[in-house]
Amino acid sequence: MRRAVALAGVTALAVMGTGAWLPGESAAATPSPSSSPDLSRYYTQKIKWGACEGDGAGLMSESDATAVPKDKNIRCGKITVPLDYADPGRGKVDVAMIRIKSSGKPRGSLLLNFGGPGGAGVSGLLNAQKEFEYLGKGYDVVSFDPRGVGESSPVSCGDAGARETAVEGDSDDPGAVIDEMREIAEQCKKESGPVLPYVGTVNVSRDMDVMRQVLGDKKLNYLGFSYGTRLGSVYAAQFPKNVGRMVLDGVDTLTEDVAEQALVSAEGRQTALDNFIKWCTDNAGCVLGTDSRGARDSMAELIKGLDTYPLQSSDGAEFTGQDVVAVLGQALYSRQSWPALSQALGALLADGDPRALLRMSGSLAQQMPGGAIRGGVRGLSPEDVPADNMAAALMAVNCADDPDRPDAESLEREVTELQEEFESTSAIFGQSMLMPVLFCFGRPAGTDYIRDDVRDVKSPDFLLVGTRGDPATPYRWTEETAERLGSAAVVLDNKGDGHTGYAGSKCVREKVDGFLLYGEMPKNGSSCGVDEEE
Repeated sequence: MRRAVALAGVTALAVMGTGAWLPGESAAATPSPSSSPDLSRYYTQKIKWGACEGDGAGLMSESDATAVPKDKNIRCGKITVPLDYADPGRGKVDVAMIRIKSSGKPRGSLLLNFGGPGGAGVSGLLNAQKEFEYLGKGYDVVSFDPRGVGESSPVSCGDAGARETAVEGDSDDPGAVIDEMREIAEQCKKESGPVLPYVGTVNVSRDMDVMRQVLGDKKLNYLGFSYGTRLGSVYAAQFPKNVGRMVLDGVDTLTEDVAEQALVSAEGRQTALDNFIKWCTDNAGCVLGTDSRGARDSMAELIKGLDTYPLQSSDGAEFTGQDVVAVLGQALYSRQSWPALSQALGALLADGDPRALLRMSGSLAQQMPGGAIRGGVRGLSPEDVPADNMAAALMAVNCADDPDRPDAESLEREVTELQEEFESTSAIFGQSMLMPVLFCFGRPAGTDYIRDDVRDVKSPDFLLVGTRGDPATPYRWTEETAERLGSAAVVLDNKGDGHTGYAGSKCVREKVDGFLLYGEMPKNGSSCGVDEEE
């Protein structure tokens, strides 16, 4: 399989060059709010709201706001937070925010995080505002671009993800992988600037507490999806007395390292793909045939073949097997996408035409909150947000949150074993999930705060939603995280498919809305069945 193809898709995820920190310094060395110096200047600031620019976000001047009709209930702005909470004198970061005013009598603000990590909340809320109209009857609905993301000092690896690399056949030369990772990490450091060592969930959680105060809320009301559940868990540990009504949907792990997370995600995606294939082969006219086992083998051969001999467009652009894997990963997040996925695969198999898959990929990116990173804060145009920002931020945060970091010598010994383990877990998703893992090896260790200290939180009760057929965050993570967080964590068991439950299950939506709006907490261990249309 062409390793250059794999790197073209994921080298943008490499982050954190070894020169970015002082020896022994953690990317998020902020153990607790009580150890911080005086931060009153940040907690007492006033946010200036203005019209949002374009379809992305950002703050326009009032003179520019007349160019396009604007909804006066939707406003964008920014707050300033310290680059380093332990040493505020090191610098500042502007964090972009968006607010949709309540259509009723608000009980305060509801802060949203759409996941990632690396998902932009400003453009995400603009894209998904209809999804939260009901909650908007009781809250000002607010979201933000976390530091390093979108319009908040975006990190980048430049053109590292687009170049053809020299590690084809790297299973015979693991040293080449390490050399490549070092080069890419240095470029990420160069392109990202001073914010890179200070991304990570611990610092973003502290940013959220500044937002809470600036928004005028005594308590943080919060709805976090996927990675946003990790962020919410950290907030509950850091600021337990400030927790209001909190819902964590699509629960992330707090204990497993980057490699184990990627392996579990590869397994989850493979299970979701198997479910899709069974659904397809059970229906007449399935483009994959009627034999599910044969269809799985054919899918693997298709991807392998396109990695070896990519399709080429008239302008020279290539469509590879890893491009197919990327679309599969998006489409499997929602069972509602399965019919369109089947048709798009049919066009590729019958005519060698990938255009339907490419169109589907673009459409799904727009539908996923935080998937589109565009817009402009005053002084930051849409073109200034790097194309690779979401991918670069994802790895920056995941590596900053992971204290485990085998050295280069250990990596050389383990590369081949890792390849075999990931490919045996999923011949289709294993390669794409393995490569990002490698970018954390040999880099400075991240914080151990999440793994060691986020447990037995002393906050008001909050709701965890786990979905049985989730391809990205398996249900067992919901159970494990609930046990770790303690008696304050109340679990809602969603029996359906897809990543997270709020968008795909009427039952989940009703229970989440009921808790956030009216304080109606479901009984711990209660469940939601599969919706009839599924």
